[in-house]
Amino acid sequence: MTTLIYRGMDRAALDAAYDNTGAVAESQTYRAQWWERSAAIRAEPTARLDLRYGARPRAMIDYFPAKSGAPLFVFIHGGYWQRNEKERFSFVVPGPRAHGINVALPGYTLGPDARLSEIVAEIRQSLSYLADQAGALGFDSARIFVGGWSAGGHLTAAVADHPAVRGGLPISGIFDLEPIALGVLNDKLSLTAEEIQKLSPLRNLPTRQVPLKIVVGGAELPELRRQSEEYYQALRGRGLPATLTQLPGQNHFSIMEELAQPDGALTRLLLELAAS
Repeated sequence: MTTLIYRGMDRAALDAAYDNTGAVAESQTYRAQWWERSAAIRAEPTARLDLRYGARPRAMIDYFPAKSGAPLFVFIHGGYWQRNEKERFSFVVPGPRAHGINVALPGYTLGPDARLSEIVAEIRQSLSYLADQAGALGFDSARIFVGGWSAGGHLTAAVADHPAVRGGLPISGIFDLEPIALGVLNDKLSLTAEEIQKLSPLRNLPTRQVPLKIVVGGAELPELRRQSEEYYQALRGRGLPATLTQLPGQNHFSIMEELAQPDGALTRLLLELAAS
């Protein structure tokens, strides 16, 4: 007999419901192109790479200046907290930078080498470091905005209460960890019941009035769209400033072009945050 473990799904169906890579046939093509484009951005003479904010090997930040005294956009990469690296995501820099927004990309320790609580703590530490280094790096410490994709969307929401953050742009994020803990993705995370409760943004809404612009692709997996909708509804139900944008036709990977391009939909939403 099939055992249903979450919202009418058995283990195999649940794993498929969160398999973004398997759902997009061209996912590996996207990843390879991102690496190539990012390498060119990282090779620019103004790039400041591997600024250390913490003790562990991945606790470093890449910084890409655009304009002195302008806002900072901190982009957190995805990979279900257990894959990828900051170096692959520098390709997003041209979108914000075309509008004078400085960009920072923090790395972080991946599971199973770090628990999710430690990963969240590292991202918070990176934000504190950046706020302290605003003068040396040349951005406005009063205008720090955070965004992230997939697991980075979760981390964006999880650190929205950091005192330096003025707004967030969670993209294709995970806001309730319960289904993650029930499937194959938990093999390297080993989430506990306490972590599910404390680290799920849906269960711990911000106490500060930090504007969040939640975005998900219209062609993404239904569970990703549901999670974004439920998080948005919970924020609005608490009277917190939030919007939800579903981008028609965009899948979990194609949606990133909307941040990499100066006229992309995600870039425009970031500009709205920076102007608020």
